[in-house]
This record gives sequence, C-alpha cells and structure tokens, in this order.
Amino acid sequence: MTFKPKQRRNKSIFINVFMLTLIICGSTFYSAKSQTLNIKNDVFWYTKNKLPINSQGGGIFTFPDPKTGEKKYYWYGVYYKEADTYRDDPSVTLKNNTFESVTCYSSTDLVNWTFEANVLTNDELKKQPDYRKTWVGRLGVAYIPEIKKYAMFVQHGGEVLITVSDSPTGQFTWHQQISMKEMIGTTNTGDQTVFTDDNGKSYLIYSYGQGRNKIYVSEIGMKNGMVNLLDCTEVFKGENREGNCMFKYKNKYYLAASNIYGWDSSLAYYLVSDNIRGPYEAKQGMMVMNGCADDYAHVTQTGFFVTLKGSKQETVVYCGDRWANFAGNGLGYNQWFPLSFEGHTPYFNSLGSWNLNVKTGEWNVAPDNNFVKNGSFEADRRTVPNPVKPRQSFMTGWNNKVIEGNQISFDTITSPYTNHENSESDRKIVIGEKSLSISDKVNFKREVSQTITSSPFVKLEKGSYSLTARVKNGGKFTQLEMYATSNEKTLKYKITEENTEWKTIKIENIKVENEKVIIGFLANGSANAFCYVDDISLVKNR
Repeated sequence: MTFKPKQRRNKSIFINVFMLTLIICGSTFYSAKSQTLNIKNDVFWYTKNKLPINSQGGGIFTFPDPKTGEKKYYWYGVYYKEADTYRDDPSVTLKNNTFESVTCYSSTDLVNWTFEANVLTNDELKKQPDYRKTWVGRLGVAYIPEIKKYAMFVQHGGEVLITVSDSPTGQFTWHQQISMKEMIGTTNTGDQTVFTDDNGKSYLIYSYGQGRNKIYVSEIGMKNGMVNLLDCTEVFKGENREGNCMFKYKNKYYLAASNIYGWDSSLAYYLVSDNIRGPYEAKQGMMVMNGCADDYAHVTQTGFFVTLKGSKQETVVYCGDRWANFAGNGLGYNQWFPLSFEGHTPYFNSLGSWNLNVKTGEWNVAPDNNFVKNGSFEADRRTVPNPVKPRQSFMTGWNNKVIEGNQISFDTITSPYTNHENSESDRKIVIGEKSLSISDKVNFKREVSQTITSSPFVKLEKGSYSLTARVKNGGKFTQLEMYATSNEKTLKYKITEENTEWKTIKIENIKVENEKVIIGFLANGSANAFCYVDDISLVKNR
C-alpha cells in the first residue's frame, strides 16, 4: 500500500506533501534493503496505483494466484460509501453505513497492494427476490477443496450469507443464506471472521447474536452438497464480546475479541489454548493484551491477524479495525501492529510507523514513529469523566493532577470535563472528535502528563526528540506551558497569548539518554479559562 494522507480542506498542503515525501523515500530506502517496507498508521491507505484502499471488517488469506500459481495475500473487506466521504472530509462523522461492494486486493509483501476487483457487489445481492437494504459486513474467505471453489462468509441482515467463486479474485455469487438458530439459538452471529489453520481447514469464529456473551468455533465444509458450517463448539462464555478473531502462534491458538463499544475502540482481549476447540485458558474472563491499555489498542477494535512464518522469526500482525467514518475517532480505517510474546503471553506494540520484512518475519520501529499514546485523544469514546461503559474519570494514557480547583469525579455538577468535543471547524484543523480540555468553573491549577519509557520490545532510544502539539486557548492564565522532562532537565514552551485559532507549538532538541521522558501541560488559570490540546507527537530527530 502507499501510505499517504489525503489532503484535507483548509489544512496545510505543505504538511501533506512533506509526509508523503518521507513515506515514499522511506519505502524506497527500505525496499532496497532486504525488502523491509514501512507500515504507517493513522493515515488513509492507498494501493501502489494510488487508488483508495476501501476494506473494512474483513480479512487477509493466502491463496495461489490463478494465473501464475504464486502464493499471494488476498485482502477482502467491505467498501462502504461513507469511506470515501469521510476520507475527503474527516470533519464530519457519518451516521449511515451504505454497502457498496466487497473489495479484493492482492500483495506479495503486505505493503504494496493491487486492487483486483469488487468481488461481491450490491447488484449481486439485488438479484434475490426478497432483497432489501440491510447490514452487510464482517466477512472472510475459505477454499473448499471438495468443489474447488472459494467461499465467502458474510454477515447479511439477520443471517449468514455464503457466496462462492471459482477464483479468489473472481465474482462471488449467491450460494445460500443460513440461519444460526438451530446451532446457537439466534438467526445471526455476533461479529465473525474466518480463520484458516496450518492444515488448510477453515473455521468461522463468531459470537452469540444477542448480547454476544458466548463465542463459538465452527468448521467450514460441505454438508448435503452445499458449503456450510459442519459443527459448533462453544469456546467462551462470560462478558459480552465482539470483533471475534483468531490467530495461531508457536502451535497455540489465540482467540481475540473487543468490548461491545459499537464503532468505538476497545481493549484487546484474548484467550489461549493448545486446541482450536479448547479448553481455553481463563475461560470465564478473557485476559487483556499487555501493551494495549494506554490507547485502546491504538484506537482500534480487534479485526483479524496475519501470521508470518519468516526465515528468521515468526511474527503475528494485529490488523485492527478503526471505524473512523462512523466513529469520527481519527484518520485511517486500517491500523496494523506487530505483536511480541513473553512466552505464550502476547504483547501489543502500539506504533504509528514500523518496518516489516515479510520474507524474514523481522520488524523494527521506523524513524518517524510517534511515541505518544493517545496523542489525539480519540481512544475515549465518551466525554470524560464518563459514568458508563467504560466507567472512567481519566483520559486513557494520561495522568491528570488537580493542584487547585474542582476534583475530577463523576459529579458532573462540579467536575470539569477532561476532554473537549471538537466542532466541525476544529476538525478541519485537528484530528477527530475529541481533544484534551484543561479548564474549570473556578480558579484552577492542573497538570496533565504522560511518562514515556521503553517497553519490553520497543526501545525509546538515546537521542534528540521533538515534541509537537496543537493548542487553542482563551481566558486568563498566569501560567500555561507545554514541557518535556528528561535526565532531570525540563524544557518548556510558554503560551503567553490567547489563541482563538489552533496553533502548532513545538519543543525541539529534547535529549533522551535513560529511555524515559515525561511530557505534559501545566495550567494555572482563572475561572472558565480554557486550553484545548490535540495531535501531540514525540518523534526522534534524524
């Protein structure tokens, strides 16, 4: 894929061109060095021919190329009409989801993608006599050797639609639609994906259709001459979960899922077993993946996984869904991250930019990675403090210290809000629906900070860094500043005037030597003074 941010109205053309130049140069450099290519998150993705990649709620599968027999990655997902609308103007969150087609892209390196076809179209669905406009999404493809066809399993309305094709890139046609009532008690599945095991067998991974407090595994195969689900094994019962998907690593099966948060991001949960049908460890309570809590898995839901068995190492790529067109929570619909492992325990590496060699399986952090977690404040789905789902009085990944003024609490009469709802005009400048808010109804002194350190798998390397943010402020402040503290030395950017429009501020040459830096904002203001902050980044200088 070519990673370039779409030019946004009223935004700096220079920034977009500069980012594109970095991305292209970086990809070219790494391509020349052992096929190590850059994967960049938080931007919209494009094919190598500069076409928008529209693929939401799908999966990647390895099939032979129909013409050459070469094994390729085939990526299937849904193209919703709103994907283009939001890409062209991310200042408005869309309310509807209008199915256009299921798209197919192919690649040999997981980075450079070629658009193959709209393999399942709305016209095909309209051929049915009982056609009606309905939900279409959450899909995967399996090869059925008995009939030498490819079968696509799709959530369609209140049931599961099965379509088939002679080719991974050919037109998929209606095969049958099945009700899940007899198997699980509801006609529909909850979120579903297709997982193909090393032995070639494929399975549908899905949850109970109502409430979603159970997760099932069903083998895909032939039944009475038709492609169908052969069986049903309940592998989890407990909290409600969605975004159900699976991967295999070192001969263990990992079942992953998200919270029931609609279009919004979530913690990434998992279970592990030696057998695809269980029993799964910690069956009554799924475990939270280490590394995902500070930004809700980099503002995603669990989508699907790709496992690379390279010549030097086995690497699992977490492919998260960001439903930004419907949630307004940032840029880009596809966000990918390498997982690391402590024994059999997975670790989520939240990276804005990283490099992957698909042949060796090796990966590393890219020079332009942003080390700030939840820097655009889009991880939190509601105004914070939020008394429900999830109940929290803090911004994810950030420390909020009240030195003077009202305490942050669930008492909405006195408590100040810690985030601000960006207006449409705000969002033409800054990213997403939310920004940090530092304010109070009374005189106040507050500090909002984040401590950035090396993780077990990603090192905050020694060197010089730059801290950048956008701010907008009004009212009277006796002190308002952005700071960075490293090696017992603090650098500050003092905001001394009112900024009625968003202003970019920056601290350069932050010297990091001990793998730790504290960044933050300190505000001493009069009642009703405010400072909004968005799009914070900490990037190493080259």
